[in-house]
Amino acid sequence: MDLKATLNLPDPDFGIPMRADLPSREPEIQARWVEIGLYHRVVEARAGRPTFVLHDGPPYTNSPIHLGTALNKLLKDFVVKSRSMMGFQCPYVPGYDNHGLPIEQAVTKKLAEQGLTPDLAELRRACREHAAKYVAVQTQQFSRLGILGQWEAPYTTMDYGFESEVVRVFRRMVEKGYVYRGLRPVMWSPTSRTALADTEIVYQNVVSKSIHVRFPLREDYEGSLFAGLENVSAVIWTTTPWTIPANLALAFHPKLEYVVVKVAEDNFIVLKELLPKLSEELGWEGHHVVKSFLGEEVEGVLFRHPVFGRDSVAVLADYVTTEDGTGIVHTAPGHGREDFQTGVKYGLPILCPVDEKGVLTEEAGEFAGNFYKKSDSVVVERLQEVGALLKVADYHHSYPHAERDGQPVIFRATEQWFISIDHENLRQRMLDEVDHKVEWHPQSGHARFRAMMAGRPDWCVSRQRPWGVGIPVFYGAASGEPVLDPEAIEAVAELVEREGSDAWYVRTPEEILPPGYQHPETGETEFRKETDVFDVWFDSGSTSQAVLKSQTHSEWRQPWPADIYFEGSDQHRGWFNVSMILGVALEGQSPYRICATHGFVTDEKGVKMSKRLGNSIDPVDVCERFGADVLRTWAASVNYHDDVPCSEALLKVAGETYRRFRNTMRFLLMNLYDYEGGAEPTDPLDRWAVTATDLLVKKVHSRYRGFEFHHALREMHDFCASELSAFYLDAIKDRMYCDGPDWPSRRSSQAACQAVLVRLVKLVSTVLPHTAEEVYAKIPALDRRESVHMDVLTEADDSSLQEAASAPFHQAVDWFLAEYRNQVLSSLETWRKETGVKDPKAVLATLPQPSAEAAAHLETLTPLLPIFLKIAAVRFSAGVDAPQFELTDWRECARSRLVRQDVEEVVFDGETINLTARDRKVLGL
Repeated sequence: MDLKATLNLPDPDFGIPMRADLPSREPEIQARWVEIGLYHRVVEARAGRPTFVLHDGPPYTNSPIHLGTALNKLLKDFVVKSRSMMGFQCPYVPGYDNHGLPIEQAVTKKLAEQGLTPDLAELRRACREHAAKYVAVQTQQFSRLGILGQWEAPYTTMDYGFESEVVRVFRRMVEKGYVYRGLRPVMWSPTSRTALADTEIVYQNVVSKSIHVRFPLREDYEGSLFAGLENVSAVIWTTTPWTIPANLALAFHPKLEYVVVKVAEDNFIVLKELLPKLSEELGWEGHHVVKSFLGEEVEGVLFRHPVFGRDSVAVLADYVTTEDGTGIVHTAPGHGREDFQTGVKYGLPILCPVDEKGVLTEEAGEFAGNFYKKSDSVVVERLQEVGALLKVADYHHSYPHAERDGQPVIFRATEQWFISIDHENLRQRMLDEVDHKVEWHPQSGHARFRAMMAGRPDWCVSRQRPWGVGIPVFYGAASGEPVLDPEAIEAVAELVEREGSDAWYVRTPEEILPPGYQHPETGETEFRKETDVFDVWFDSGSTSQAVLKSQTHSEWRQPWPADIYFEGSDQHRGWFNVSMILGVALEGQSPYRICATHGFVTDEKGVKMSKRLGNSIDPVDVCERFGADVLRTWAASVNYHDDVPCSEALLKVAGETYRRFRNTMRFLLMNLYDYEGGAEPTDPLDRWAVTATDLLVKKVHSRYRGFEFHHALREMHDFCASELSAFYLDAIKDRMYCDGPDWPSRRSSQAACQAVLVRLVKLVSTVLPHTAEEVYAKIPALDRRESVHMDVLTEADDSSLQEAASAPFHQAVDWFLAEYRNQVLSSLETWRKETGVKDPKAVLATLPQPSAEAAAHLETLTPLLPIFLKIAAVRFSAGVDAPQFELTDWRECARSRLVRQDVEEVVFDGETINLTARDRKVLGL
């Protein structure tokens, strides 16, 4: 008899292929998505349902995507797909950031290589073409990752409609009084020749020259504080010798105690608390204190600049600390924020003797013409010559650099446009949003962001570059007074909406302004235009207004505020920051309800990936070699709150995880080849499987809602590996293969397999959209949509789910899996290794008598234990204290005792032994 011919074996041709072949299959699936307009079909299918809006922070369009941008977009896609499968309407409008220095530099370099020197209009046109090229490139690459979105109409910051909305955001900020033009020290990039905001700064470790310098008391000093003392000097310490030419004051803390220290023939003024440290550093042997006083007593005393001989006035400042230096701070109002504020307080000139290239000007006297870094050495040498230098040494410290080019920046006082952070109590209103209205993932983001917002200065929004949205301000031709008139700014917005921001540089003021327009304050009718452009962060910060509340693109418009912003952790000082400023200033609330961040991608050694270091992995190449679903598995497997490692080895691990999902769904599907529906899971084990899957859905949805994708993936994977593959699917093989095709027992298991598969395929569709689509299309007896992504997965009713999970059989199986199975199988594995037994199906297990706690569970499961443990038979004995195993030939003994072909059990050696359907087939019954 051909026993195999009598079995209902799974049909491998009915399901999906074992070999995924994702690099070939995924593009075919994606082509179908485009053909049927899947993204819009999904959004339409959720019409009338609650919305969940993820507002896309725009990646920069200067190059193809890298693994970091891929991770960011994949995490966002996980958010959108999971919420959509839960039944929310989740419109996703991708965005692109197009203006700014890197594109300008790339284009300028390319044109220079061609021997071309473009004018402003030609340069801007080339920048626009460059950005458009990479919008197309990145769109294709992001789509290849399986990300659904409005790719045919993304928002771009160089779109005319977007640019006009940026101008209108500025107009509204002017109307509300937040905008001012002022002379302030700003972070200045000498290499790029433009002001930078704090958001464009990174800190790197450098070695600078630190110097201790004496500032002598003026010879004609007549006050009583230093009466009778000769050769009195205040001692300062600085790590920026090049700023000494700009010194105008010496800052003392009003409430700290200072001393005059006699050292040989000199009298030095320093902070009392720092004297022990200073005397050792400067080699002051045999020194003694001749006088002490509070800082407030020295206010107004005049010291002499050591090189130029001009006055350096003693001023008071609370920012003077006792940590480093001398307790007396060298103050150059043109080269530091605190110095500037002190200078304004005391009416000092804002002296800034350095130009936009970082070269000292004529105001620096004998140091003019030197690049500021070279001036360090020149100034030190001059101080040595005049006898003012007490010490020079190398100093290792962190120093600000421009994020874009990695070059050091300087503080330089210039006329710039600013957004006031404290106007109308804006700072406190933002902190209220941060503390009470925004949900933070991870929670540590709250403290980090709050500190940045609490301490940030006014926002410098002007940049001295050609590629960007021009700041829409006119100046009176004769007076130079700016026009901050909403009517004039709106005229610019209308021009930009029609012709783009390039028109600002082409059209004359007369062509832009209404006929006969007059300066509101001076009455002038002739004007010149501002040449600065907006900081690109002003573009980015405006996205919630220009996209979510768009007046020019209805296809962009979504509910405001967004439910979530999700970017790299560096955006606490970037996009999250500037978006909060404009959102609260203009709308009175944060533009996002949830703020989530992820870390950076590193190699296996923990080094941040970069093309320069040669340790980067191309996500498009990964898709072509392994498939997007494998890359997505990696992205879902990592704890993205920290920096995220990636390597070939980790991608292979992701491939193994992917194969577990594919094989599990494939096996479920193959067992449904003859299933036509109409059945219900009636067997207790089948009902357990469906309930266990419903519980999984509930747990994974909770993880999805908390954006804990790595936990969600782990729970789904473990369920497939443990509850399904290693237990349930193995336990039902006998009835699936050996029972009659239409027997109720087999149809019950098929109904359970179909129910489990439907839930599982929807659950994994967030991470594996292509494979889920492939499986979904093959599931029989299903009221199927055109795509799995158009379907929804609702959670089972809590009360009925709890009732099912509380049933004695369900509780018994859970207990068996958690508390019993592994210890028995572990003992069995040890015995098999010792005895060389390969097939456990002929093994009789004698197990210790169960405890009272376990007895109830085992009583429910005893007939099924051989199946659950994959052995021939199980018996219990009070005479053993550990599992014991032996081979048995019980099938032949049982055959001679059987009197009916439908017998369910036999008695063997006084023990009742369950006969499975498989056993009956083997016995020829």
